[in-house]
Amino acid sequence: MTDSDMTTASPPAVLLPISTDVVGGEAAEQMLAWGADPSLGHTLATGLTDAGFRVVAFDYEGHLNQHPKPGTLDAATVAADLLAIADAAGVDRFAYYGYSWLALAGLQLAIRTDRLTALAMGGFPPLGGPYGPMLAVTNTAHRMALAGPEKKTTEVVPGDWDSVEFTQTPDQTQQYVTLYESLQGFDERAALERLDIPRLAFAGANDNITYGPKWDDAYVPIADALKEHRDELVDRGWTVELIPDADHMTAMQAKNVLPILIPWLKV
Repeated sequence: MTDSDMTTASPPAVLLPISTDVVGGEAAEQMLAWGADPSLGHTLATGLTDAGFRVVAFDYEGHLNQHPKPGTLDAATVAADLLAIADAAGVDRFAYYGYSWLALAGLQLAIRTDRLTALAMGGFPPLGGPYGPMLAVTNTAHRMALAGPEKKTTEVVPGDWDSVEFTQTPDQTQQYVTLYESLQGFDERAALERLDIPRLAFAGANDNITYGPKWDDAYVPIADALKEHRDELVDRGWTVELIPDADHMTAMQAKNVLPILIPWLKV
């Protein structure tokens, strides 16, 4: 866990569940081809620290890859894990920013604690969330993991999920099946009624993920859901942003996130 402090007495804290390692070499080239940023966590943490925040950064997804929880990673466990991180960092009150499923994690945290000062969700809508489609995707991933490593016969094409070599283990995939199973029937509106802290939701305007036949042609609407429910979310007190010409990968880049996140946190 990385804990970056400003020299001021008590700067506001932000939990940032992402690795701050900078990826290099061939892995970085592959990430760039997909629109991802090899230095994403480092850039986010540095930007927030320079803006006057205390950043508690931790690679939660990496930890789960190394120490999977196939039968126990439900929504309550995720929230408890995040609170344990805050406790370990000595942070009592804190803002939270997460992207994609880690945004979902932030919402589950927010409805289970009064310690949050603000919640920022990127790449996962707080209303109309794709819980069903993501359960289908994670079930497919788990079936592929159970089948074992496949021999690649085609070149990986950025944006084509069918061309990606699948290397996760059954335990790694099962934990996300467990998570999304625990969220089937999740009452979003009842959850949103419980939140009165500042809340931000953003996504790329083109962030609707279409998978191929290998993934049973799954469709995960993120931007569409945020557009559909934008007025209701604003009425409920949310700040809602759609990043023009951005998809799921490009909308998470620090150059897109920090100009939205920092001014919003400072209000």
